[in-house]
Amino acid sequence: MEYYSSQISKLIEEFASLPGIGAKSAQRLAFHVINMPAERVEQFADTLVAARRNVRYCKECCTLTDQEICPICAKADRDHRTIMVVENARDLAAYEKTGKYNGVYHVLHGAISPMLGIGPADLRMKELMLRLQGDVEEVIIATNSSLEGEATAMYLSKLIKPAGIKVTRIASGVPVGGDLEYIDEVTLLRALDGRTEL
Repeated sequence: MEYYSSQISKLIEEFASLPGIGAKSAQRLAFHVINMPAERVEQFADTLVAARRNVRYCKECCTLTDQEICPICAKADRDHRTIMVVENARDLAAYEKTGKYNGVYHVLHGAISPMLGIGPADLRMKELMLRLQGDVEEVIIATNSSLEGEATAMYLSKLIKPAGIKVTRIASGVPVGGDLEYIDEVTLLRALDGRTEL
């Protein structure tokens, strides 16, 4: 049974098609937009269209930007000899929030996943290999600790090491506030292997 007119139903469907938005959230967003002033809705729509039209990949690191070169790659005071490889732009943002990493990044836009039919050719690996022909001392592989992230890390390591560039992997282990009894064995072993002296 239809509760809403076709326009409202269509708007709810569009919001529900977004990742992480369920039926109730879509409904809430749709009614919020309908109740917004008309000029705010137009501004919101224009922002969506402009972002889709103008956002592209950075020529150096492949993150999303509206410039030819992203703000991080454009900074001369960043260490361009250290490249951290991440799976997506959200991972890059997470590391930037720490304020402790001063190198640059390379965004793969995914991870190797034979089950999903995603191979090395589907990721931004060619662009990374081109960057490594420059003055690069270290590549930090910061892919997720998932099966796909580990496969990607191993593949990259085998690809990069012959070039004589130092390849490191981010540590993984027990999260802050985590109870050891609830942590899986692989994570506990990684935590033990990656221990540091106090």
